[in-house]
Amino acid sequence: MASAAASAPVATHLATKVELTISCENLMDMDVFSKSDPLCALYISTSGSHWYELGRTEMILNCLNPKFAKKFVIDYYFEMVQKLKFCVYDIDNSTYDLSDDDFLGELECTLGQIVSNRQMTRQLLLTDRRPAGNGTITICAEEITDTRVANFEVSARRLDKKFLWWSDPFLEFYKQTETGWQLAHRTEVVYNNLNPVWRPFRISLRALCGGDVEKPIKVDCYDHHVNGSHNLIGSFTASLAEMLAGTHLSPAEFECVNSRKLRNKKYKNSGIICIKRCQVTVEKEYSFLDYVMGGCQINFTAAQIAIDFTGSNGDPMTPQSLHYISPDGYNEYLQAIWAVGNVIQDYDSFWLKKFSSHCIGKKTILQKPFLFVQQCVIVSHEFPINFNPANPFCVVGIEGVAQAYRQCLPQVKLWGPTNFSPVINHVACFARQALRQNAASQYFVLLILTDGVITDMDQTRAAIVEASHLPMSIIIVGVGGADFDAMEFLDSDDKLLLSPMGDAGARDIVQFVPFRHFHGNSVALAQSVLAELPDQVSSFFNGYKLKPPNVFGVPEPS
Repeated sequence: MASAAASAPVATHLATKVELTISCENLMDMDVFSKSDPLCALYISTSGSHWYELGRTEMILNCLNPKFAKKFVIDYYFEMVQKLKFCVYDIDNSTYDLSDDDFLGELECTLGQIVSNRQMTRQLLLTDRRPAGNGTITICAEEITDTRVANFEVSARRLDKKFLWWSDPFLEFYKQTETGWQLAHRTEVVYNNLNPVWRPFRISLRALCGGDVEKPIKVDCYDHHVNGSHNLIGSFTASLAEMLAGTHLSPAEFECVNSRKLRNKKYKNSGIICIKRCQVTVEKEYSFLDYVMGGCQINFTAAQIAIDFTGSNGDPMTPQSLHYISPDGYNEYLQAIWAVGNVIQDYDSFWLKKFSSHCIGKKTILQKPFLFVQQCVIVSHEFPINFNPANPFCVVGIEGVAQAYRQCLPQVKLWGPTNFSPVINHVACFARQALRQNAASQYFVLLILTDGVITDMDQTRAAIVEASHLPMSIIIVGVGGADFDAMEFLDSDDKLLLSPMGDAGARDIVQFVPFRHFHGNSVALAQSVLAELPDQVSSFFNGYKLKPPNVFGVPEPS
């Protein structure tokens, strides 16, 4: 049986978890009519000159002095040289690939250098080692020893409005350090609302107040502007002990004060921030590896591979079709199946590595009869690629999917429209059933291979928002050179996807990558396709406070 647990390196007792906080100043301005939209990607070198991506911060719009809210957690080994590279980009499009974005500079260093300095500021360099303008990057390191977490529910009332319209408020929580205020958490933006209710969130006490409940915490309320010039509505400072007094029946209330307006004698405040719930719990943040090694089936056996057989792909018998199999036995769909499948099948907990593979939206004419049926015409947006609804699994791992795909091609007539929602809802049924068991035993992944054309966008948005509350992720691989704007819209990295009814997704569960951007590099493709999955898995189960089924070898909270 092949599994991640069998091949994954096991951390020794000498490992210490370290949290890295990133900020930059004086970045180069690469945009003509606005400021750069920076993002920082972190790479780690395991051997020689090979780097692989460990993660990315959020993108901040129109900002040359970004303070990133997303932090990186790394296992630190005193006895090892751990090489890191921080690369800053100006994001110009919504693709996952960073090679087509403006490069703002990088820093190479070791984790040991960061840990020994605790806070390190260095010049950003271009690839030819020249300074990247006056840009600098600051990295703060903090050892993770305190497992306490503060759970917040926060709202506001009577916030100041804009000159002509309501405000778009969001909050920033800051920790007091020896060198000033350090960003600990940023909420989402609530648009056009002077009485916003933000989604519940959690902040570790380490990041919020250094574990000291009497230490001051600064909270800023801003009116969001797309150009990055957010207006300060007001601020307040309070300790965590004061915030802990808040309940739903009697919230802890703090005046949101704008110091620039204090000169007006009639001015009282710019609104009230209400801490409806602030509760401290001792929690263990389990990692992706903790769940995999603890028996959670993130194994793609329960996953679906959905292949787009709609008419927009072209006639499979002609070389112009994306489904046309060349003389060497491949096309882009097969290459994508192999590239991603060879990675995901390692997480299969079954000997036979069965995959449930479906086709999306087509008219299917079966050329060979089933039993006594001479011809069967099916108009469907979800049918098994092996034509066996009772047992849609393809055996012998990803080879079985590829074999079933080849056998299916001559038996189908491509049709339309291209509807994603049926297959998303299909997988969501299994994920919903697994969640009812109240255990982190299964996580479902839907892999969609498509040419990018989609005809049920509203239904798909609604299905994804619904699925965001379930143990489920969706990976979309774009095949061909069509316009993938719709796919990039669904991959809502910068803000949560909204349903047509205005409901926001609980989290980002969609990862989209265009196949052709990787020029046949299957390793890079697989890494990009699966880059967000570990965090999606661990954050979902941690959010529901679900432990790995078997916590043997996984340290419990003290």
